[in-house]
Amino acid sequence: MLIKSNQNWLAKEFRGCSLAELNQRAEMLTRIDNKYILHVTELEELKPMLTSNFDLLTIGENQTFCYSTRYYDTDERSAYYEHHQGKRKGFKVRVRRYLDAGLCYVELKMKQKRGTTVKLRREYDFDNYGSLDQAALQFVKNEYQNHYDKPFEYNVGPVMDVVYQRLTLVSKDGQARMTIDTDLAFNNGKLQKYAPTGFFIVETKSNNGRGLADMCLRRFNHRPIKRCSKYCIGMASLSEVARFNHFMPAMHKLRIWDSIEMPTDRQALAA
Repeated sequence: MLIKSNQNWLAKEFRGCSLAELNQRAEMLTRIDNKYILHVTELEELKPMLTSNFDLLTIGENQTFCYSTRYYDTDERSAYYEHHQGKRKGFKVRVRRYLDAGLCYVELKMKQKRGTTVKLRREYDFDNYGSLDQAALQFVKNEYQNHYDKPFEYNVGPVMDVVYQRLTLVSKDGQARMTIDTDLAFNNGKLQKYAPTGFFIVETKSNNGRGLADMCLRRFNHRPIKRCSKYCIGMASLSEVARFNHFMPAMHKLRIWDSIEMPTDRQALAA
């Protein structure tokens, strides 16, 4: 049984939007992302503007969804350090389970010029979440080669799991999306860390990085947090990497606490 945070206050007053409608309106697989870290009080202040301009992904009676993501990297942490160093031809390989919907995808994220993010994915066996089979690896190799015109020469394996709750908003004009994530838990099989309830990673997705979601946030004087990758924050907080100074501002604002054992009401999320 998954334990969900009480986010009913946030979901109220939004018009519902189906998954098919959301993807038709604004799939945003190629986009510019901006990330913000907000406290619950700041999100409450922002909510009236959001309900006026955005619809909320709703599937059945669910409006809040649990995501479980396993990230893959090399023993040298190539994906992490390429991101840390700001290399233009970086990558992330992950398998993501949409636990409420019973869906699973292997995903490859890469960069284009001017910071545009490209996400490619294919369906994956829900029960094979813990490893990459040959077909999944070949998908990653082919898409990396096609995108960067060079071979994927990384020997990747599972390094970390991230679990969190997400609400997904889509602008009524279809030009922007926004995700609101909370109750983040990071686990590498030895340690688990978490961000306290009441803090949210808000991610905007638009064609130019200046979409309606960003305009709403900036109207309340919120500015994007640079270097706010969940993967990199998690790897740093779990001591999986030696260098993480670029991610310290995000980690500090998110208040990731040192904790080997999560509170009892959060343990089910990391199971």
